[in-house]
Amino acid sequence: MLKKEKDMLIEQRENMRGGKGVISFQHMFRQDEIQAKCRLCAKITVPVGASIGVHQHLEEDEIFIILKGKGICDTGKTRKEFVAGDAILTVTGGSHSIENTGDEDVEFIALVMPY
Repeated sequence: MLKKEKDMLIEQRENMRGGKGVISFQHMFRQDEIQAKCRLCAKITVPVGASIGVHQHLEEDEIFIILKGKGICDTGKTRKEFVAGDAILTVTGGSHSIENTGDEDVEFIALVMPY
């Protein structure tokens, strides 16, 4: 299936999971369009100074593929800087938050895959 960008659903979430600012989701494919187990397939934009608050993943893994920008990923145990080209994996039971610390939007592809 080819899906044109103009046909992708755009959603905005304010103060996501206790974070700051408005986070934009461009749903590349909705859950009901994918036959495999995938809860989320989206390009996420985190504006300068914005963040997604700490949250835990249970019975699912999440992958972020960083396309643009830089920031901090905090797992509660470590705080690591990421830049475009990096990838972040959060496995079941893990927690994380994302903060844009750069001077441009952070954009990444997010995949959430339940067991």
